[in-house]
Amino acid sequence: MRWDLLDVEELYRGFFRLHRLRLSHARFRGGEPMVIERELIQRGDAAAVLPYDPVRDRVLLVEQFRVGALESPHGPWLVEIIAGLVEPGEHPEAVARREAMEEAGCTLGEMRHVHDYYATPGSASERISLFVGRADLPQLEGGIHGLEAEGEEIRTHILSVDEAFDWLDRRNIETAMPIIALQWLRLHREDLREAWGG
Repeated sequence: MRWDLLDVEELYRGFFRLHRLRLSHARFRGGEPMVIERELIQRGDAAAVLPYDPVRDRVLLVEQFRVGALESPHGPWLVEIIAGLVEPGEHPEAVARREAMEEAGCTLGEMRHVHDYYATPGSASERISLFVGRADLPQLEGGIHGLEAEGEEIRTHILSVDEAFDWLDRRNIETAMPIIALQWLRLHREDLREAWGG
């Protein structure tokens, strides 16, 4: 299947870039290529991590204000996992470790790569590398973290895995990264505890 980029027009450049693309691509049924125009948001790739304590069987989730959720019936403060943008030359695992310190004051040990996926490929180029990272999570109810210079005020939640699964099942978690990470943990919890000494 062939595709060709015919024209690119930059519409906006700020925290992200917005381009209008004109392209053609082959059709499944054959014949003349289809010519389409699409807007594409380009903000770079991201790395995300769910800190997991296999000994205490606990996870760390973060909560912060998200402008994209202004219309959420639950409000714009969303429960998520730690995440950040991958800068040029950085490895996603290094980003996950850095962001864990910035967003939660959390040091990660061994990491398990879960999956790489596109978040919203119909309109954005962002690809997410998802991890679960071994962590030592004390029996505390988190704190407030983040970089004020980046407009961050992040509250951490340290929960038993069963409580996190309950939040998931009651639909208190509304974003893809924690849903995918917690569902993965639900499937691989015992194997991970065995491998990491839980």
